[in-house]
Formats: sequence, C-alpha cells, structure tokens
Amino acid sequence: MVQFFSKRRLKIAEQIIIVMFFAILIPMTISGIIINNVNQQSTRAQLRSAAVLISKIVSQEIDVFEQSINNELNQVISTLSFYQNPEHEQKYLDEVIKSMPFYKELTIVNSKEKLEQYKAYNTQDNYGVFTRELKDGRTLVAILDLETLKNDWFKTLTEDERQIYILDGDTNELFASSKFNQNDYNEIIKQLPKKLEDNEPVIFGNIKNQPIVYLKKTNPNAIIIVNTTEATKKDTIDYNRDKIILSILITMLSVFFVVGLYTSYLYTNIRQLFKAIIAISKGNYERRIRLLTNIFTPFEIVFLGTEFNRMINQIHKSYVQVNKKNKELKQLDEFRSNMIDTVSHEFRTPLTSIQGYTSRLLRQDIEIDEETRQKSLKIIKRQSERLKRMIEDLLVIPDIEGAKLNFNLVNIPVNTVIENSILLVKNDSGKEIINNVQNCTTEILADNDRIEQVFVNLIENAIKYSKDESAITINYELEEKNIVISVQNEYDVIPREKLKTLFEKFRRLDDSTTRTTRGTGLGLYIVKGLVEAMNGEIRLYSNEECGFSVKVYMPIA
Repeated sequence: MVQFFSKRRLKIAEQIIIVMFFAILIPMTISGIIINNVNQQSTRAQLRSAAVLISKIVSQEIDVFEQSINNELNQVISTLSFYQNPEHEQKYLDEVIKSMPFYKELTIVNSKEKLEQYKAYNTQDNYGVFTRELKDGRTLVAILDLETLKNDWFKTLTEDERQIYILDGDTNELFASSKFNQNDYNEIIKQLPKKLEDNEPVIFGNIKNQPIVYLKKTNPNAIIIVNTTEATKKDTIDYNRDKIILSILITMLSVFFVVGLYTSYLYTNIRQLFKAIIAISKGNYERRIRLLTNIFTPFEIVFLGTEFNRMINQIHKSYVQVNKKNKELKQLDEFRSNMIDTVSHEFRTPLTSIQGYTSRLLRQDIEIDEETRQKSLKIIKRQSERLKRMIEDLLVIPDIEGAKLNFNLVNIPVNTVIENSILLVKNDSGKEIINNVQNCTTEILADNDRIEQVFVNLIENAIKYSKDESAITINYELEEKNIVISVQNEYDVIPREKLKTLFEKFRRLDDSTTRTTRGTGLGLYIVKGLVEAMNGEIRLYSNEECGFSVKVYMPIA
C-alpha cells in the first residue's frame, strides 16, 4: 500500500475519505464501543440493583402478609375461646372465610390423621396450609388460596418481566411464583448455592447480564429468588445497545452526508480550476472559472477563482495586444514587400523613360530637330510628374496613419471642386466624363487642395478601370446634413469580399500577375484617409446596374 501511494498522488476526494476514516470512523467506532461497554456495565448494575430491590419488596410483602395472618389467626383463636359448641365455632369460622377472600378453608382438627391430610395440600394445588395449636389440644387449620395470595404479593410487579419464585425454607419446595417457567426454574435450582446466607440478598448465576438474586428469610423460613429473564435483558441492555449503535450510525451518516456534500461542491469548483488551467495550457485564453458559490464554498476558493480570472483577463489582453502587434508586423512586412514590388515595378517605367529621353537629348552624334526635342521634353515632364505623384502618395501615408494631416477647412462650392478636379485629370484615353454636378451650388466644408486630390484620384481610377468606350458619370444627391457625390464607371461586378479590401494599402483590382494598368494601389487608401480626416465618409458599390461606384459623403457647410 505504501508503494501504491508513493507512485500516485491522491485526489482530494480520496484524501478526504482517508481523513474521515482515521479522524471520524475509527474514533467514533472506538467511542461507540466504550460508550456501549460503559452503558452495559451501568445497566448491568441497575439490573442487579433492581433484582435486589424486588427481592426486598417481596420479602416485605411476605412479612406484612405473615404478620397479618398471624394477627388474624390469633384473633380467631381468641374468639373461639368464647364458643363452647363446635357448631357455633364452625359457623364463626365460615363467617371469617366470607370476610377473608384468600381463605379457602378454616377448620378445627381433632386428630393427627386429619391434620396430615390437610398438610398434604401443596403449592401445585395452589393452596397453602397454616396451623395453630389451641389450648385444648385441637389444631386450627387455615387453607389459603395461593392464587389470590400471589395476586396480592406480586400486584406491584405485574409489569416487570422478571421471574419470582418463593420456596419453603425447610423443604426447598416451590411455594409461590410469578411468571413461572419450568425450564428456567430448573436451571435456577441447579445454580442455587448449597449454603445460603440469611436475610441478605445475594447475587448468583452464570450469565452476567442476567443476574439472579436469592434472599433467604429466617422468619418466616422462606427463600425468595428473583430471576432476570432474557426479555428483561433485551428491554434494557440490548435495547440501550441498539440505541447507541443506531445513534452512532446516524451521526456517522450525517457526518458523511455533510462532508460528502461539502466535498462535492469543493471538488466541482476545483475541477473548474483544473479545466481552466488545461484550457490555458492549450492556448485558450478566453476560458474563465465559473464557480458554484454557496454556503459550502470556502473563501479561499472564491478568492483563488477571482484572482485567477483577473490574471487570465490580463493574459488575454496581453495576448490580444501581441496578436495585434504581430498582425501589424505582418502588415508592415506585407507593406514593405508591396512597397518594394510597387517601387520596383511602378517607378521603373517613368525612370526608364526619363533616362532614355534624357540620354537621347544629350547625344552629340545626332542632330535632333525642335519638334522631336519638344516631344521628348514633354514626355520627360509627364513622367516626372507621374513619379512625383507616386512619391507624394507614399509620403502622405505616414501622415494619414499618424493623424498628422493639416487642413485649411473652408466653404467650397461642389461644382467648383468637380470642375477643377476634371481639369487636373490625365485622360490619355479620351474617355467621356459626364459631369452632372456643374449646376450644384451647394457648399461643403473641406480643404480645397485635399478635396481636389480626392476627386482627381477617384476620376483617374474610374478612367483606368472602366470598359472601353464607356463614360465616367459624376452625380450628386442631397441628404439631411451631407451631400453625396458619386463617381461611377462601367466595370464587371466585384465580389463583396474583394470590395472590402480595396481601401487597404497596395490593393488593386488586378494583381501582380494580371496587371494591365499603372498605379501604386494607394489611391483608394489615400482617398479614404483624406475624406475621413475632413469629417466625411466614403463607400464602394458594385453591381450590374451601376458597375462600379464610389460615393463620397461630405458635410454641407
């Protein structure tokens, strides 16, 4: 067993069972044995005392009866001295019998033969014979009904289960009894000592929980025996023992019930703690301890659960922040990769053109006419402006992300903003731009240069991604506090999932493998940052009716 416990750690429930076994079960069992033994000794002493007391009570009853019989017979003898006629004597004796119900017969005997006949009556016939000598040599014989006599002697002991036997002191013959049992009587006679002490109750017998008491009286000469029966023992010692055992069992069951209930609540809460720890070890930082709180829940468990949840909240916050930082690092890494890809791809074309046409103009071995020179210079200028716009787009990103944009907000007519933006647009493809805002005189609160930059980017974006020979449409509508300006072009329906990503940096409708247009992929990102910085809102729509539409919500001045 020692090796078993050393190889595995016991659970709390198992430890509580072991503690209860050694701290409750064994002590209560030992206490029960001690209490039962003490109670048995005490009850045994009470049984002995009760048997002695009963023997004395019966002795007193016999003394009282003896004195009463003697007085009555003496009175009868004294009265008989006044009668000279035998008939008158017998008539008087008959009257005495009528007044004394326990007298069976009361007569005067002249001969010894007749006297011996009366003495032949014994207790088996339920008769007792008492004799008194008269002065004239005759004998007064009183025959008593023992059944009536016993009822009088044992009337105070009728509810007691003990057996009482009264024996003749000379012949040891049974004279009277209460609750007589032949087998018990025979066994008692066998155990009765040969030599008896006079006038003192003496306990004897082979069964310690069933004491037997004898009291040998010398006047009258009789032996009183009080036997404690099996029924008496059951009603006292066995009954008290059963009550003690039942009380101990009920107490132990109550203790086990309360401890078991407490253990179940405690174990339930501890299991919640285990589950939370296991969940955290597996990376689930959202798991919390949900305690079953009641009167059985210890303060320490509640405190531990509360502090554990508080710790998990801090860990979860740190975990979210780490994930956020990791996501930002991933975005920065993606931004770096996209920027390198964009710079290497988008910057190469204008730089190549500028380098090529500049080298051409610097050549001394060929003669360049004025028209070719002007054409080359225009191309160099256009590519330089394109390169400048791309650099400006890259430089404005930190300002947007750091909310460091500086604006000069003024009231600007919407039609003026759109007209100026159309003039700044590079429309090399010559696509038609339908301006339905030219008659709108509503003013908006915005920065003039930045709002024009917004719509220039939107219109150029619409030109780049619209279908051939399709028009770009600019509309407006008034709302309660805003004016909504939409730039719409014909294009295939864009999936909703991709539409949500177009406001991110370096996001394009055509990826690096299917790219057919020029651009850095920063246009919509910059537009969104500028619009929101001016307290506006921008939304993208794509369906079969409108194709592709960008709506800008700007506050009315």
